[in-house]
Amino acid sequence: MTLAGMMEREVDVPEKVQLSVDQGKITVKGPKGTLVRNFDLRKIRVIQNGKKVAVRVEYPRLKDKAMVGTIESHILNMFHGVLTGYEYKMKIVYSHFPIKATVKGPVFTIENFLGERHPRKSRIVGDTKVVVKGDEVSLSGINIEDIGQTAANIEIATKIRRLDPRVFQDGIYITHKGWRDEQ
Repeated sequence: MTLAGMMEREVDVPEKVQLSVDQGKITVKGPKGTLVRNFDLRKIRVIQNGKKVAVRVEYPRLKDKAMVGTIESHILNMFHGVLTGYEYKMKIVYSHFPIKATVKGPVFTIENFLGERHPRKSRIVGDTKVVVKGDEVSLSGINIEDIGQTAANIEIATKIRRLDPRVFQDGIYITHKGWRDEQ
């Protein structure tokens, strides 16, 4: 909704979700868990009206309008996360040396990558659950940003340097992004 001098986006809060707004801190609780996010809200206001939440800015500039949409998207991602969760799937690809991937605590370890003697390691961010089954790696959780950063960390850890990428296509790559299926 746009009035003269004001821009507002309204989002419905789902049934099973509890939302609380305290200055720049937004807390979303649902069946899968709780997510907390701090926003730097200078001109932008996040207002809770019963089962609706409004993101509002008065006399917006172009960057303010973009920020309203960004905050709305973050809130929607938090709703989807606490209701269904997110899941990324990755594929281990090798043609020269078989890659062995393991999870030990908050570290994802890649062994025998291109025949290297020392394992490559990648950090698992937040509460992301990582499962390795054969040549499939599954990342799941309620925070899409943590899952996406963990997947990026794994892809970066298997980046090939000083070799022709057309010949050496070994690595671990994202094959699927999406909501977690209810089971």
